[in-house]
Amino acid sequence: MRTAVSAILLTVALSGCASWPYVGRGATLIDEADKMARDGDFPGAVAKYDEYLARYPRGWSATRAAETRDTLAATLTARAEAARLRQEVARLRDELARRELDLVRVRQDVDRLRSDLERLKQIDLRMERTR
Repeated sequence: MRTAVSAILLTVALSGCASWPYVGRGATLIDEADKMARDGDFPGAVAKYDEYLARYPRGWSATRAAETRDTLAATLTARAEAARLRQEVARLRDELARRELDLVRVRQDVDRLRSDLERLKQIDLRMERTR
């Protein structure tokens, strides 16, 4: 019975330890960086992770901080590239619209020239008949 009570007390004591917040050097930096990342402040979070890694390169959470920082940096790079590509698409759409207008004008000119050519042919035929 005494062994069972000891086992229960030990289990309760150890499970309580697992719920304690982690404590260690740089824990506040990691917490701040994680909060910034959750809130969408990726540049700020990357800076905090960099600060943590600069201060504690072999810290308890250095690997996770480096991986998270790299992921956020890649996300920022992808967002910048997406913004650049959106601008490029807008520019290309404008250029396409200008070229389509040019094409319409050229087709109108072709139609007008065909009409003029047809009139000239008719005039030429009339002149040959009168000779």
